[in-house]
Amino acid sequence: MYSSSHRRFNPLTCEWVLVSPHRSKRPWLGQVEKKVSESLPMYDPQCYLCPGNERAGGIKNEKYTGTYVFDNDFASLLPTVPVDDGEYPSHPLMKAEQETGICKVVCFSPRHDLTLPEMERQDIQNVIATWTKESFDLSSRSDIAYVQVFENKGAVMGCSNPHPHSQIWSQSRIPNEPAKELVSQTQYFNEHHKTLLHEYAAEELRLKERLVAVNDHFTALVPFWAIWPFETLVIANGPASRLSDLTPVEIEALADVMKRITTRYDNLFETSFPYSMGFHQAPADGEKHPEWTLHAHFYPPLLRSATVKKFMVGYELLSMPQRDITPEVAAARLCELSDTVHYRSIQK
Repeated sequence: MYSSSHRRFNPLTCEWVLVSPHRSKRPWLGQVEKKVSESLPMYDPQCYLCPGNERAGGIKNEKYTGTYVFDNDFASLLPTVPVDDGEYPSHPLMKAEQETGICKVVCFSPRHDLTLPEMERQDIQNVIATWTKESFDLSSRSDIAYVQVFENKGAVMGCSNPHPHSQIWSQSRIPNEPAKELVSQTQYFNEHHKTLLHEYAAEELRLKERLVAVNDHFTALVPFWAIWPFETLVIANGPASRLSDLTPVEIEALADVMKRITTRYDNLFETSFPYSMGFHQAPADGEKHPEWTLHAHFYPPLLRSATVKKFMVGYELLSMPQRDITPEVAAARLCELSDTVHYRSIQK
């Protein structure tokens, strides 16, 4: 099954991905990344995210001992923009409009060398609680329509500072990916009176082919329509549509699943596994959104080893995404690895 080329449909975005299992054994003569040194200090006096240090904008960090939040010094979105900001094109094929927002940075801990898989579950819970509070506060503003929590981990994913941190971008309109998911989830709910992702998770739990980490409150799996080699999707089992809907028990369960996934990631190629991760919450419009299920996407780029990366080029850019190893193989490889013992703890 799934041994020849075929395409799979993503019901969240209504897009297709080409799967080419027969290509997984092809020789690799392409780009090989440098393996990043993992010997980082607990504190780096040159790091602008470490406690007490001065950031690039001249502001000094507090000597924080837990999570630490501050407004991004070089934000992509600003709370206000000049009214007279030049003349936008008037042609119907050249649309442009002002966009405002607030961008924040969330440092996971004072430790410069401690990523999620090596943090204690309680400390991960504190990170999630911080994301939740900041999301709720930003969502309460009348000028904010959407709040995006995300983490870029690793230099290969464009992370400019190795100190473990995440970002929160909130803006006055719903961005592209959540907007597509809103349409799909709303349509499915109106037609079936059930939530798309709950129905999907129930089928995955029945099949048990792509599961990676499961507990009473969250299901983590390699989605049937995955694009990235070891992509995972984390789905809330309950009715939560936003982080602020989670109970303390559910936050604890989410921390458990996130630690287990990221531990397996690191163990896969015995490296600090890079990825982009983000939570898709319901829009910040004050409505309940019964069609929306809180979920998180993990998009890691590594393909064959710690130094071979999947690139989205050529056909992927011009036609449609394509992958070689199937989601079923990816899930099986992740499940072969420990989700409780990190490889670095064995090497010490």
